[in-house]
Parts: sequence; structure tokens; C-alpha cells
Amino acid sequence: MPRVVRQSAELLRGAVSHYTFVSSVSAYASFERGPTEDNVRAELDDPDTEDILPNYGGLKAACERVVEETYGDRGLIVRPGLIVGPHDPTGRFTYWPHRIVRGGDVLAPEPRDKQVQYIDVRDLGEWMVRLIAQRAAGPFNAAGPVPPPTMEAFLETCREALSPHARLVWVDVEFLREHEVGEWMELPLWVGVLDAEHQGLLEVDVRKAVAHGLTFRPIEDTVRATVADAELTDTAGLKPDRERELLEAWAARSA
Repeated sequence: MPRVVRQSAELLRGAVSHYTFVSSVSAYASFERGPTEDNVRAELDDPDTEDILPNYGGLKAACERVVEETYGDRGLIVRPGLIVGPHDPTGRFTYWPHRIVRGGDVLAPEPRDKQVQYIDVRDLGEWMVRLIAQRAAGPFNAAGPVPPPTMEAFLETCREALSPHARLVWVDVEFLREHEVGEWMELPLWVGVLDAEHQGLLEVDVRKAVAHGLTFRPIEDTVRATVADAELTDTAGLKPDRERELLEAWAARSA
């Protein structure tokens, strides 16, 4: 909340030489294209709101402005994309490694050449410590890997690393649209296909972060750690019955 960030920022202003705020790429106003750090940020319709879910991006942007006002060039703002890896409490990435482990036919969404983007929490944390030690300031997007994998490359890596006998069944966009399959939450990492307003959500520009030392571990490392240390939740991803029904309908259409 901006109110809480202001309290902490002002309390520490005279006692610390540097302040780091972890924001989010959600702070940007538009995702029709992948944003750079200079893109316009979201604005709150009601500056006093503390209703998080419908105003998440605007609240993050408002928090950033508080840090900028309070610390100027002594403030570091990090805007991560989807944070994944060990102990991830969401299903927005964990769905895929855990689903691949179960094996069998796995519904995979077209377009298979669509870019995906995320950041392993270990890469993010290590890099932030280095930035802080350097007293870096200003905003930095943080997502990856670089070069970015396609959905196909990501899922094939999951399959090869975790369950080579699993079979990816690629289902076209029109079929998924017809069956009202939801982007992002029902099919994690699938976004900007049906909704053009979010085309660039997984295409965030990270050249500045890479120039300042952000590196990325292999995809295999992230997916193995996710299976080992991040339990699958039911907050995201296709439910087994739903996936089975979709696969049966797709097979019947393709017969």
C-alpha cells in the first residue's frame, strides 16, 4: 500500500543511505507491447483506495512514486515479472512442471512459438543483492530467461527433464476460444493470445537489467526445483477433468 510504503520510507529516510522497493511489471499502464522502464505507469482512479486485486498495478505504481519522492537517486525500484521456482505458493508456473510429471497426454496451447517469460526467485534475489551493494538506483525490469524461450521450448524442456514419456498435444487457439479456456490462470503462461491488450505481458524489455548483471539459470534447474520444493495448488491450471474433456473433444474433432 502507498500509505504503508510512505510510513516506512519516511521513517528510514534519515537512517539509511539506500532504499530498495520490489514493485512489479504490473505497474505499467499498458501491455499492448512489451514495456521498457520508461513506459507510462498505471494511475489509480481513486488515490486513496486500498482495494488490492482490481488496483494492483496502480497501487504498485503509486508505491514507486512514494519511493522516488522520498529517496530520489538513492532509491532502487525492481519490477519483476512472474516470480517462480522453489516454494512458489501459486500455480501460475508450478502447474506445468507438476502436470508434466503426471505424464500422459498434456494439453499444450498454440501458438507454440509464443514467447514466455518469468524470473527464478534465486536469480532475482542474487542479482538484487549485487545491485544493492552497488547502490544502483532507478527502475529495473526483471524477467527472463534471455534469450526468451517459446512455449514449445519451455514445455519440451519440462518434458525432457521430468517425464520424457509425457506427450504434448498441441491445441489450436480457435478451439480453446470456442471452449472458453482462460488465459493466464486456467492455462498458465498463455496470455496475450485472446486478449490483445496483454500481448506484451510476457515480452517485457530486460536489456537494462542484463546490462547490470542479471543472469539466468537453465530452465531445467528451475523446473526441477519447482517440482522438488513447490507444491501444486489449485489456484491456477486446468483441472484434470476439464483437461480430459478438452482433449477428448479435440481428438474427436481431429479424427
